[in-house]
Amino acid sequence: MADLALRLAHATAGYDGTPVLQDVTGQVRAGETVALIGPNGAGKSTLIKAVLGLVPVTAGTITVLGRAPAAARRDVAYVPQADTLDPQFPISVAQVVLMGRYRRTGWLRRPGRTDRRIAADALDLVGLADRARVRFGALSGGQRQRVLLARAIAQQPRLLLLDEPFNGVDVVSQDALLAAIGALIRQGAAAVISTHDLALAHLACDAACLLNRHVHGFGPVREVLTPALLRAAYGSQALDLRGDRVIVARP
Repeated sequence: MADLALRLAHATAGYDGTPVLQDVTGQVRAGETVALIGPNGAGKSTLIKAVLGLVPVTAGTITVLGRAPAAARRDVAYVPQADTLDPQFPISVAQVVLMGRYRRTGWLRRPGRTDRRIAADALDLVGLADRARVRFGALSGGQRQRVLLARAIAQQPRLLLLDEPFNGVDVVSQDALLAAIGALIRQGAAAVISTHDLALAHLACDAACLLNRHVHGFGPVREVLTPALLRAAYGSQALDLRGDRVIVARP
């Protein structure tokens, strides 16, 4: 159990007493990348928020790095679909990445030389070292997503959570994101990636969690993303895999 980054044991979570997820069970090990797959409204974002300790677990348990979710936040990094920073706000790319160090240093202490080096290395890892002084809002959408990942990497997390990180990004940015995530995994971290891209799950992930309010499958990608399980999770909007193509089946 020592190498478990995340353990879900019959977890039920939701808002204002209304469950969104029910009886979710599975586990993510250190050094493993898991694709979180499911239709819109399936509860993928709710599960990520529950792992972050932002949504209450009303039954079962969620254990993060051997601790309750709220107690593990220092070692968990989150990359949202889009940042809430005002694109006109005068903050540089380097300053955004340096925010990833605040959980380690505290908001009242100025980042030191080591913190700046870690942030610079993270920015280099996503291929944007030459943009360090550029205003964050002046970047393209794909570049901003790479900066958000660099901010998460600068946190030096043991568990990385990404909510639809590839939506609307260009191929160059997608490749840079995947390369940077892969580098973090090789260092022993674990990653959970929410995505609709089944081909990407096959390419970049070790396992998949197929979710639609409850788990339809959790395990090796090829065993979970099968036509039968995909149809069960997606219903009339079932998805199928044929070779490297994703097919949307008509109802």
